[in-house]
Amino acid sequence: MPGQARPDTPSGRALFLLTARRRLTSSTNMKIQRLVLPTPFPVGPINIYLLLEEPLTLVDTGPKTEESLQALREQLRAIGLVVSDIRRVILTHTHEDHCGLAGIIQRESGAPVHVHEWEASHLAPERPPRVHEELLQGAGVPAEELAQMVERYLVVRSYADPVEHVAPYRDGDEFLFASGSIRVVHTPGHTPGSSCLYRESSRHLLAGDTVLKSVTPNPVLSPDPTHPGQRFPSLTRYLDSLARLRSISPTLLQTAHGGDILDYEEHHHRLLRHVQKRADRVVLLTPKEGITAWEMSRLLFPTVDGLHRFLAISETIAHLDHAVTQRKIQREAASTLVDRYYAA
Repeated sequence: MPGQARPDTPSGRALFLLTARRRLTSSTNMKIQRLVLPTPFPVGPINIYLLLEEPLTLVDTGPKTEESLQALREQLRAIGLVVSDIRRVILTHTHEDHCGLAGIIQRESGAPVHVHEWEASHLAPERPPRVHEELLQGAGVPAEELAQMVERYLVVRSYADPVEHVAPYRDGDEFLFASGSIRVVHTPGHTPGSSCLYRESSRHLLAGDTVLKSVTPNPVLSPDPTHPGQRFPSLTRYLDSLARLRSISPTLLQTAHGGDILDYEEHHHRLLRHVQKRADRVVLLTPKEGITAWEMSRLLFPTVDGLHRFLAISETIAHLDHAVTQRKIQREAASTLVDRYYAA
C-alpha cells in the first residue's frame, strides 16, 4: 500500500525493529524466533534462534552449506530481515552445525561472534583438530581406525569457516538488550565450552546441545582446556551441568535439535536414569584382566560405523573415566601408554 514501508527494504526493516523494540520494552518476555536449518549430519536439522530486539542477535548459525545459507536467508526474508541486519552472533559451542556460517555472517554484517573462552581458538584459521590422535591412541584405537576417523572429520571441518573477529565470553557474562539481558550459564560436558543462555525474568533457557528432548548429548572426547595433555572429564562435568540447570529451575528450554522442554525436572530424572543404565553396564562389562576403551566401545556399540564410531569411543571413554572417579573400576596406564581398565 502507498505510504507503507516494505519489510524487504532498509526503511521497512528499521520500522520492523523499532516496532519490536517498543513491544518488548513493556514486557519481560523477549521475542525469540526459531529458525530451522538443514544439516548434512545424522542429527538432522538444527534450531537456531533470532532474538528480535536491539541489538538483533543470532544464537548459533547452522553449518556452512548452500542449503543452510539459503534457508537462513529465506527465513530472515520472511520476517523482513537480511543477514546484514544481524548485529551480534552468540555461539553455544563450536561444532560445525552451530558455528559453520559464523564467518559468512560476520563478513556480511560486521557482527561480532561470541563464544566461550575455552573454545575461541576453535574458530581461528589454525584451529585445533576435532579428532585428537594422542587421546585416541591412549584409548587403544587401532591405527587404521584412527586414520579413518581423522579423514572423516577433515570433511566435517569443511562445514565451518574461520572467524576473523571473536569475542570470548565467560560464565556469568550478560548480553544486554533493549528490554533486559540474557546470562551465560557455562554447562561443560558435550564440549568443554558448551554454554546455555538464560533469561532470568522469564526463566527461559536457550540450551544449545546441553539438553535435547529426544536424545542424550554425546560427551565428546576433548583435551582438558585447563590441563593440557589430559582428557576433559566430559561425563562428570556434564552431570554437574545438569544439576546446575536444575538449580536455576528453567520453565522453558529451547534446544538445538528437536522440540522444546517444558518440564525440566522430569527430563532431568529421565536423563539421569539413562546415564546410570549405561554406567552400570560399563562396570558390569569391565573384566578383572582389564580392557581398553576401544575394546569396551566394541562391546557397547558393536554395529556403529562411520562418524558414529568416534562418538561411540567418546561416550565409552567418558563412562569409563567417570566410573574411575566413583571408584567403581580402576585405571592403569601400561608401558605402551594405552590405558587399561580393571574391575575394582
